[in-house]
Amino acid sequence: MAMKPQMLRQPAVAGLFYPEDADELRRTVTAFVGPASGARLRLGVVAPHAGYVYSGKVAGKVYAATEIPERVVVLAPNHTGRGEDRALWARGAFVVPGGRVPVDEELAARLLEAGVVSDDQEAHRREHALEVQLPFLLARRSTVRVTPLVLGRLDYSECQALGETLAAVAPPGTLVVASSDMNHYLDDQTTRVRDRVALAPLMALDARGLHETVLREDISMCGFIPATVMLAFARARGAKSAELVDYATSGDVFGERDRVVGYAGVVIN
Repeated sequence: MAMKPQMLRQPAVAGLFYPEDADELRRTVTAFVGPASGARLRLGVVAPHAGYVYSGKVAGKVYAATEIPERVVVLAPNHTGRGEDRALWARGAFVVPGGRVPVDEELAARLLEAGVVSDDQEAHRREHALEVQLPFLLARRSTVRVTPLVLGRLDYSECQALGETLAAVAPPGTLVVASSDMNHYLDDQTTRVRDRVALAPLMALDARGLHETVLREDISMCGFIPATVMLAFARARGAKSAELVDYATSGDVFGERDRVVGYAGVVIN
């Protein structure tokens, strides 16, 4: 039976954030990931979501260091303001150039039953932060299934509840990807200082500390909500340590240092 069109999420930023041609996309992602030697199972990761020309190198190092399981939860911030604050695309598949990534409908159903998310496709329509992770996941495991969530402005207790519920209902071995860039549009030196402030609680596995620090210090880390949820999940699953696998700013690509965005790649063990 053919899948209903509304259950297929079509690419929103192919040709803008990453190549639209399937072969070119495959070559690009392969080059960023490299041989992926020494990859390990992780509880969670933070990976950036800018255009690949800016953040693809950092994202590639995250995915090279991570063994991708069959089931991956991808948490993304809501840049568009559309839809619900805990928006789950619960059925069907996400289309990427050259393939599809099926939704993990079993895990999606468990989350809906738990009452911690809403079945809402609107928040996903134009959101790039989740979409740009999918070619990396597909390149690392062709049979991957995703549970795709776009998250709005949740308070800490809401983040904690969602993360702990994920830990309770997700099968063993599930990976949680938090899609996030770091501080935005300040000079390179200031950005690096502010990013170190945000990364300190993240690297300490301090979910509450990350949430409170970003708000208190007015750090424009766009995916701090996904990262907070991911940390709550990882702590509930017994996380022991975090590793910063790479860091860069957009200034490292083209040399423009007056107005940059930071990118961090973190793996949680």
